[in-house]
Amino acid sequence: MGTDWPHDPDGDEGSEGKRKYDMAIIAKKVDEEEDFPLDRDEFIAEHGDDPIRINYKRVVPMREIFEYVEPDEFETMVDMHKAVGNAMRAGDFWEYHPEGSDPEKKRA
Repeated sequence: MGTDWPHDPDGDEGSEGKRKYDMAIIAKKVDEEEDFPLDRDEFIAEHGDDPIRINYKRVVPMREIFEYVEPDEFETMVDMHKAVGNAMRAGDFWEYHPEGSDPEKKRA
């Protein structure tokens, strides 16, 4: 591992023994009952250096993904998922785009 992470991205703290990726790791850092509405900047202050595995070979600090997150507050877990998903597309963190890089504009 080239970078000194606060914890091993594939260890128990990062992935509970199985290798998990992006959204699954980020979602584990919040409590759906207690943490919402969630302040984006507070979340980054607390978890910004945590390693997020994007794919089998790439790990980035969470703050890199959140540079692309637009809302500064999330009302619900679903809002957070949408914002993070949009951020990952905007920052080109996902290599595979099942519907193209801009699914909103491409209709079947």
